[in-house]
Amino acid sequence: MYNPFEQQDAQYIVLVNIEDQYSLWPKGVNAPAGWTTVFGPQIKEHCQQFIEEKWVDMRPKSLRRAMDEVFIK
Repeated sequence: MYNPFEQQDAQYIVLVNIEDQYSLWPKGVNAPAGWTTVFGPQIKEHCQQFIEEKWVDMRPKSLRRAMDEVFIK
């Protein structure tokens, strides 16, 4: 069975949402609402490398902000 999310030689894009969470997405498949393209299209390996470099804090943006407010007070 063909799965567009598992094709190593296909082109992919990297998406990000308002919570600064990243997603690897096949080129040509419509991105879900609320997600913006920030990299690509490129091969899967390059997109994964981009995500690893950029997404260093896995916490959603809203949680990071809330935690900052607690520790700053």
